[in-house]
Amino acid sequence: MKILVATDAWHPQVNGVVRTLGQVAQEASALGTDLEFLTPQGFWTLPMPGYPEIRLSLTGPGDIERRLDRTRADCVHVATEGPIGHAVRRVCIKRGMPFTTSLHTRFPDYLAERLPLPRRWTTELAWAWLRRFHAPSAAVLVATPTLQRELIERGFNNVKLWSRGVDAHMFRPDRRQDVIDGRQLSRPVFLTVGRVAVEKNIEAFLGLDLPGTKLVVGDGPAHAQLEKAYPGAVFVGAKQGEELATLYASADVFVFPSRTDTFGLVLLEALASGVPVAAFPADAPRDVIGEAPVGVLDEDLRTACLGALELDRAACREFAERLTWQACAQTFLDLVTEGARAWREKRTRKERLRTLFASARARAQRRGAKAAA
Repeated sequence: MKILVATDAWHPQVNGVVRTLGQVAQEASALGTDLEFLTPQGFWTLPMPGYPEIRLSLTGPGDIERRLDRTRADCVHVATEGPIGHAVRRVCIKRGMPFTTSLHTRFPDYLAERLPLPRRWTTELAWAWLRRFHAPSAAVLVATPTLQRELIERGFNNVKLWSRGVDAHMFRPDRRQDVIDGRQLSRPVFLTVGRVAVEKNIEAFLGLDLPGTKLVVGDGPAHAQLEKAYPGAVFVGAKQGEELATLYASADVFVFPSRTDTFGLVLLEALASGVPVAAFPADAPRDVIGEAPVGVLDEDLRTACLGALELDRAACREFAERLTWQACAQTFLDLVTEGARAWREKRTRKERLRTLFASARARAQRRGAKAAA
């Protein structure tokens, strides 16, 4: 079986969507399914205003249709709501093809952080736009129960839960080192990993009065500004692979200041590395951690950071080992294929009903004509 995944988020971007799709593709292959990606690669692109790291594709319907024809996929999944996602969505609707979608990003919250408009205007308009985008989908895949409930309350249909996993071989406690990124940092080391942007709320972490060292891993539009404003923190830029895994394991607490993330793969990567979490009691950390003794969630982020120092690192590792990418990939394959099957069955039933009604009308008209004669 082959599934075409349309995504605007792709390499060289470093984010949770790209990592999730890459991991699922690897696991899906072992499960007997090929994932083929339709991405900005191969299209003309423009930098996103205010966010040049993200490239927006310039696509035409003819090119998208030709690529769909060449792929001959059994199912189509639209992973993002950008130009690629919109183009594939339009073609699927035009051709009467079923497709599923996923919602990875809380765009309404991001827009509210960036636009100088009343929050109610930006959020309501953005949610209406998202609801319209996902309405034709055979299933809308989301990462957490909280987001699933919220979307249902906001009028989204066929919302299905698709959780995440972690590479417990890559991210593990035995990578811990005393020398971090070539430096001897004072402990405890409080680490945050992710896109350095306003919506990630990193300043809430950087402004805390904490002992030891604040370590920031990642890049983004706010990097230069925050590095200048907080000279006491250590910024090391974006890291990947074993280098990133070593930074995780070498930290004492992982700090997750975001209030807008829908999941936060970095939470699982930290826990798999044996590092407890400190966070606000926002939806993502509440859904991922719950009541497990692997993190401290508090509206006072400093209290959470200091409390997390007391947690058992072995318990963090044990918690993360239960969440595998294989299970994540299997869930994805089941939801996408079931969504397409259910859509086709529903369409077949509608066509049969239309045929029955048309036949009944034709018979009635014939009887009426005979009676009139």
